Amino acid sequence: MLTKTKKTKVISKHQLHKTDTGSPDVQVAIITERIDYISEHLKTHKKDNHSRKGLLKLVSKRLSHMKYLSRKSPARHATMTSVVKGK
Repeated sequence: MLTKTKKTKVISKHQLHKTDTGSPDVQVAIITERIDYISEHLKTHKKDNHSRKGLLKLVSKRLSHMKYLSRKSPARHATMTSVVKGK
């Protein structure tokens, strides 16, 4: 689960300005954290198909945000690609 403190830390790391909480960059970073958490959960709970479906929805949502970024700002897309890949 993404705690409030961890979410705040992710937002502050990826925000574009001081009050930014909903830009595609921030949303991709938050979704990536959730994907990482659910992936770890599924390693120990292999038959949890409900969480697996949620994971697939999150991956699809992240892909949509990344496509939007590639159209609107290729430079920001390149930056977020490194976040998604975990570099």
